[in-house]
Amino acid sequence: IPMDMSCSYGQLSYTLDPFLLCKSIFDVCVCVCVCVCVSDLVLLECPPLGLESLRVKDPQLRASSYKRRGLGPHRGRLNIQSGIEDGDIYDGAWCAQYEDKKQWLEVDARRPTRFTGVILQGRSSIWSWDFILTYKVQFSNDTLSMTYLHYWLFPELWYENGTICLRAEVLGCTLPDPNNIYAWQQTEQGTKDKLDFRHHNYKEMRKLMKSVSEACPDITHIYSIGKSHMGLKMYVMEISDHPGKHELGEPEFRYVAGMHGNEALGRELLLNLMQYICQEYKLGNQRIVRLVKETRIHLLPSMNPDGYEMAFKKGSELAGWALGRYSYQGIDMNHNFADLNKVMWDAIEFDFQNNDKSKLINHYIPIPEYYTSEDAFVALETRAVINWMQNIPFVLSANLHGGELVVTYPFDRTEDWAPHDDTPTPDNSFFRWLATVYASTNQVMSNPDRRPCHNENFQRYNNIINGANWHTVQGSMNDFSYLHTNCFDVTVELSCDKFPHASELPIEWENNKESLLIYMEQVHRGLKGVIRDKDTEAGIADAIIKVDDIDHHIRSVADGDYWRLLNPGEYEVTVSAEGYNPSTRMCRVMYEHYPTICDFRLTKTPKQRLKEILAKGGKLPKDLQLRLRQLRLRKLRASTKAINSRLPRKRPPTSPPTAARFSANEETCSKNIGKMYFSKFSV
Repeated sequence: IPMDMSCSYGQLSYTLDPFLLCKSIFDVCVCVCVCVCVSDLVLLECPPLGLESLRVKDPQLRASSYKRRGLGPHRGRLNIQSGIEDGDIYDGAWCAQYEDKKQWLEVDARRPTRFTGVILQGRSSIWSWDFILTYKVQFSNDTLSMTYLHYWLFPELWYENGTICLRAEVLGCTLPDPNNIYAWQQTEQGTKDKLDFRHHNYKEMRKLMKSVSEACPDITHIYSIGKSHMGLKMYVMEISDHPGKHELGEPEFRYVAGMHGNEALGRELLLNLMQYICQEYKLGNQRIVRLVKETRIHLLPSMNPDGYEMAFKKGSELAGWALGRYSYQGIDMNHNFADLNKVMWDAIEFDFQNNDKSKLINHYIPIPEYYTSEDAFVALETRAVINWMQNIPFVLSANLHGGELVVTYPFDRTEDWAPHDDTPTPDNSFFRWLATVYASTNQVMSNPDRRPCHNENFQRYNNIINGANWHTVQGSMNDFSYLHTNCFDVTVELSCDKFPHASELPIEWENNKESLLIYMEQVHRGLKGVIRDKDTEAGIADAIIKVDDIDHHIRSVADGDYWRLLNPGEYEVTVSAEGYNPSTRMCRVMYEHYPTICDFRLTKTPKQRLKEILAKGGKLPKDLQLRLRQLRLRKLRASTKAINSRLPRKRPPTSPPTAARFSANEETCSKNIGKMYFSKFSV
């Protein structure tokens, strides 16, 4: 590549119409224009240095000038996002202080590097329109080794109504260093796991899942939960010691990735995870063996396969911030689930106004009728996932996103439509535990020296936050899962870069491997048991499990088994079911990583036993006959008492007043008192 090469919009090897691009990657009113400067079509030959992924640190970026701290060179990173307000320290580009051709942005590679390309964007802002039209690039060589270390961008021409602002990613290959001159500049370590680290399109993903299933046929099963708008199947990998069926007492776990198609890291992590579990199970890794034998695991790598295919075709560095985020129909599936929060809060307000809590529900809230109609604006992919949730009794889940480094927990929607406000669930303490488990074991999130991704510093919250306190989301999968099923669900934002380059996937796997495993193990924390009929020992389905002081119930599944996620402590648990007398017992959750067994045996009510006997045409047993007599006598006494309380009482005799003892005024007063006395006894 020449030492001084001019790069202009009309002469690029790879060009995009700026207005057309703004339409295709439009996101929250932010438009960007991308310029790509390449030499000899080697754009994809070398990976990005890591401006977007933050592998390039802030001190490696310098500039001739900048307007203020929030527009400094450290903000000149590809796809970096600004906040709602301009003018803070988290603005959306590097912007030069002066408007002349002497301005420059420098990237220090810190190692001998062969630079092959640069990708530029304009400023991320909903208020300003600033981008570069033409520019020059220059390189400097180290006097010792005669290899390039520094990369300069010199803006030549910019939008006439704007100023010099840009976001960039530089592509380059690290060169050998035989003399170990730069040995102190160690690159990040990868991983020892032998996994398929690359981005997989739909066909490649299907092929990889098939190969895993063939390698571990005894513990895997592939099934589809439906099809996307474009007809791509939504494949799930099931991992269990008895795949294909629910086992009594074994909890069901799920990971969902790719809800936003351009957030590709979650997809690859789940493909890596299924390979890793298969390999380690065959090697006898006891942690993995125990997880497989005690848990039924479901991995959905791509909830939005149509969106992913769009982003995949552009590539990791050219997909922008929003291309592929939405479904083919333009639906954001993280806002597409039924808004059961509103149903619940409306019911609470109605019952409060009418002072009637008898019909108030806090779980298994039904889906509104309008949402299930054929005309409802609900994506096929969303419908498929809802049907999946209803068919399998999931206990714990996480959905994997990208673009930030934080774990969020429900509720995701604020009650009064505020832009953000802390809106906790009744299980807030356990949700915070779940979020902390993942964040504290993630190698990047737990790094105290890391810098914020975009415009929020989540380290001050220990990298976890209530979803609604970040920004309100109506119709999220987390809220729907909590209010409509037994399942607890959180969102994991995996990385600053939504679509990291394939070269960064081994590092990202190491960053998240322990988090993915330990989060799955949390499905065994709390209580579990089986609710049975005391006489027949048959499991009782749809029994309601209530934990005292936690206003959120769960229900038993088809065989009567249940799982209640709880932090360590002692709880009063009450189980009730239609046709049975409720039962209450104390259950203690320990600190160990296994659940406390808390079984219940319920007795039928006399009324229910009578119904069943009469339905079979049988004769009532003596104990039931005696019980019915007692109930009739009790009812008779109660009705007699009620009737007697309504009968009028006799007025007690009174002596009439005499003229000798009372004056005229006193006589009038006496009559009034007599009327009041009579009125009292005549009720």
